Amino acid sequence: MRKVRACAFFLYLLPMEEMTFDAYLISKKIDPSAFKRTEKDQFESLKHIFDQVSPASFTQQKLFLINTTRRKFPFTEEAAEAPKKKPMARPKIMKPKTQ
Repeated sequence: MRKVRACAFFLYLLPMEEMTFDAYLISKKIDPSAFKRTEKDQFESLKHIFDQVSPASFTQQKLFLINTTRRKFPFTEEAAEAPKKKPMARPKIMKPKTQ
């Protein structure tokens, strides 16, 4: 039983991949640019808190704010996607002439 606890504690101490606040907002389907333009004070205060805690902890603390913000500033994936390339043309295969 002790080995399991030690391993779990060790995994907790490993550095996690850092996430930016904009990437976090996109993962929660919130448009970061519209949010920053419209409500700059709230954006900056939430960003300050996000920089101090982990993303999971931030979600736990600010869940109700996140939900209302998501409804105000929905993130559309069409705006974020790159323009689609034109499909490649199929090569023309010449059929042999029969006599």
